[in-house]
Amino acid sequence: MAKPDSVVSLAGKLDQIDEHWAPRIVGQMNDLDIKIVKVQGEFVWHEHDDTDEFFLVLTGSLTIQLDGLDDAVLGPGEFFVVPRGVSHRPVAEKECEVVLLEPAGTVNTGNATDSQLTASDEWI
Repeated sequence: MAKPDSVVSLAGKLDQIDEHWAPRIVGQMNDLDIKIVKVQGEFVWHEHDDTDEFFLVLTGSLTIQLDGLDDAVLGPGEFFVVPRGVSHRPVAEKECEVVLLEPAGTVNTGNATDSQLTASDEWI
């Protein structure tokens, strides 16, 4: 966990990630995990019944498809919060780097627990 007096280099941490759709924890704040992830292609449709999900794009472009709503299209420096209970699927045509904020222990694939994209909580 990041200590109060330590600085975390997101670019340095992202350099350590070689796979897509495998979020890594880089810090914690209160009961929230601060995660980074590289994404490319299509993720699985899923929802989180108990929590909203925060996406902040660092590099690239990310589309968050939302069931029954307009897509959210994000570029660098833009964020979007998916409300709890809304089925969604992140999609990136090219590699995209993203910061996620979510309660500790949140499963990245939400209710789609049989997905091969379900990741374990891992710190870098």
